[in-house]
Amino acid sequence: MGCWGTATRPMTGLSVDAAAKWPAGIVKNPNCHEVVRQLSISPQLPALFSEPGLLSPQASISVVIPTLNEEKNLPWVLRRMPSYVDEVIIVDGRSQDNTVEVAKALRSDVVVVNETRKGKGVALRAGFAAATGDIIVMLDADGSMDPQEIGWFVAPLQHDFDFVKGSRHVTGGGSEDLTRLRKAGNRALTGLANAVLHSNYSDLCYGYIAFRRECLEVLELQSDGFEIETELIVRAARGGLRIAEVPSLELDRISGASNLQTFRDGWRVLHTLARECTLWEAPTAGARPEALRRVKYTYSNVRFPRLPVDPHSVLAPAVKPQETRMASAVTQHA
Repeated sequence: MGCWGTATRPMTGLSVDAAAKWPAGIVKNPNCHEVVRQLSISPQLPALFSEPGLLSPQASISVVIPTLNEEKNLPWVLRRMPSYVDEVIIVDGRSQDNTVEVAKALRSDVVVVNETRKGKGVALRAGFAAATGDIIVMLDADGSMDPQEIGWFVAPLQHDFDFVKGSRHVTGGGSEDLTRLRKAGNRALTGLANAVLHSNYSDLCYGYIAFRRECLEVLELQSDGFEIETELIVRAARGGLRIAEVPSLELDRISGASNLQTFRDGWRVLHTLARECTLWEAPTAGARPEALRRVKYTYSNVRFPRLPVDPHSVLAPAVKPQETRMASAVTQHA
């Protein structure tokens, strides 16, 4: 069995040097589970990924974050961003607060896409179009998804997989925000999706997802709203992408009110599922979807503070030098 259960070449008992070589110069490692676990908690990529001969050239990573009035939540998200992320794209949907200014103050190289149209799907598609990385990761700006988990999503994409989605219902995953009603609805919709797609997803309604950028040509995304998450998952299965599912811990929103509405959003997911399964023709000519692989990880017991941040405390350092220069100019003129 391979590191994620791919029964293509035997790997048990092999050393790194003896590991079988794969196309494009890739060499699989029997200890990749441990490597992925370390990747999620380390500020740098493990040395294993940069050793010559183990992998093809390091893939670049773009993170797409839709925002709407998230000035108090965004600081925590950006400060938790791993250093190996190459590009952070903020797609702002007409925020009335200092969301964009806070993002620029915290990360000077942030890419800001101003999107005037409404909808999470519109924002994500705009962000995907702007992304330049080999791997694209999508996550929310409200602090419910921990950027430190990005390593868990990236590592499978560095090996055999095209599409990796987070799950709150596999070993190592969980949720601080899932009510009984939402949990029951998600279970029903996930079961229906698995029956229709002949798949084995454990969590349909969760939007922490990463994929190879070239997969956009297969996915042909069209949804404008929240239902884009369902569209992504269904089209990945029907398009024959190699899919992995990794655990993720959904946290409470740091501040502000959620836009989720159980019955409205459940209906939209159901409608999208029916539409995708009946109307969308995969450009891969109906290739049989790969069996879903699950990767088990374990969270450390370390807890970290999650509090709303006063945006003025972030913006103040950027404002003071400008005020000093203005005061100096006034003094000189005087």
